[in-house]
Amino acid sequence: MTTSMTATVGGVDVAWAREILDGACAQVGLDPQGAKLIKFTNNAVYNLRAPVTVRIAGSTVIQQRVSKVIEVTRWLARHDMPTVRLVEDLPQPLVLDDQHVITFWHTVTPPPHSAAPDGHDLGRILRRYHALPRPPFDLPKWDLLTGIRERIAEDEILTADEHLFLQDTHDELAEQLDAVDYQLPAGPIHGDGFVGNLIAGPAGAVICDFDSASDGPREWDLTPVAVGKLRFNYPADHHSDAVAEYGYDITRWPHFPALRRLREFQLVTSVLPVLRSNTSLLDQWRHRFTTFQNGDLSARWTTYK
Repeated sequence: MTTSMTATVGGVDVAWAREILDGACAQVGLDPQGAKLIKFTNNAVYNLRAPVTVRIAGSTVIQQRVSKVIEVTRWLARHDMPTVRLVEDLPQPLVLDDQHVITFWHTVTPPPHSAAPDGHDLGRILRRYHALPRPPFDLPKWDLLTGIRERIAEDEILTADEHLFLQDTHDELAEQLDAVDYQLPAGPIHGDGFVGNLIAGPAGAVICDFDSASDGPREWDLTPVAVGKLRFNYPADHHSDAVAEYGYDITRWPHFPALRRLREFQLVTSVLPVLRSNTSLLDQWRHRFTTFQNGDLSARWTTYK
């Protein structure tokens, strides 16, 4: 959390994000006083005292996806999907100083004593998402490896050997994915479907974070919650609950190991461009990288804060 007078969070300098927030709020007439930093990984996300959430893209890769995120969000809203909503009377996006890309969202406030979103919510929402007709615009083709390669290129902390390992893993996975025989029909996917992207709202759980939305295999949308069960010590079995709602168990599919490795590769490389500016991520990132590199499938990871 942060306030307008706080320049660090957990010992990490967030002054740059706070400066962007103040500038963005000044541009659109919002009050940044008392803003709370609720997320600081690939994006810096602030909740204002007004029911507005401000999202600041934290890397070049994420900035390039903002226009798509806006288009997808509006498409989902037209279908009354349970999603976060843009503040439509503010500029979407706001580009500050020709380099910082900011979006404004209605803050989702959970009702008192509401239950946290779970795998049942995720399974229901993904089933609805996958039943939607194709949008009236072209979604990008699912191509996770290109984004990962770009993040590796933005890295500033890897040793030469670590960099080479990630490049080699990228190439190996590209070959493996070419051999995958998908069973479910392809179409619009969220791209990062896990319980962490659900928010408890007044009318039930809503889904957020459409940076990875694309046209691709529905199997991919079912992979993150399965890998979550295998890699993280979550208190609940969200995967089994999601399977019960969606009706398909991705872990029984013969090609699941390839998608599991791809998801873990994504989780290792996702924060590479921001590790230097957000050193609070380093310990967990190092643990993930080392166990992934060593092929340790039993190691448990924790979420980035």
